[in-house]
Amino acid sequence: MLFTPTVIKNLLKKPATRKYPFEVREAFPNYRGELVIDINKCIFCGMCSRKCPSQCITVDKASGTWQCDPHACVYCGHCRDNCPTKCLTMKDTHRKPVTEKVTWIEHGNPPKPKKKAAEPKAEAKAEAKPAKKADKKDDK
Repeated sequence: MLFTPTVIKNLLKKPATRKYPFEVREAFPNYRGELVIDINKCIFCGMCSRKCPSQCITVDKASGTWQCDPHACVYCGHCRDNCPTKCLTMKDTHRKPVTEKVTWIEHGNPPKPKKKAAEPKAEAKAEAKPAKKADKKDDK
């Protein structure tokens, strides 16, 4: 019988698996766990939603909402790496199991657009253009 030594060896060794809820192992270094956002630092540029391969992030600058579907997220970290303000981070822990599918929505205040200082220059250029056209007509 070929399986007898294997059975005896398995009975005498400790189990290869863990009893998960009771025995939790420590995370590996650089583990990409649960996604976290600091909504106060977010500028709602939408770079995280454009770079997300699973399209689980939705950003609405007009209403100031940042939405994530954690069940669709593959925890790759592309959103975190491409965020210009570095407001996205990842914990080194697993997301806890849930019984309901919940979408994560954060509300913030998008930054107000800065006033353009180039408006007086644009007016000066607009006044200068008709003068040049008048000169061209005189040449003909």
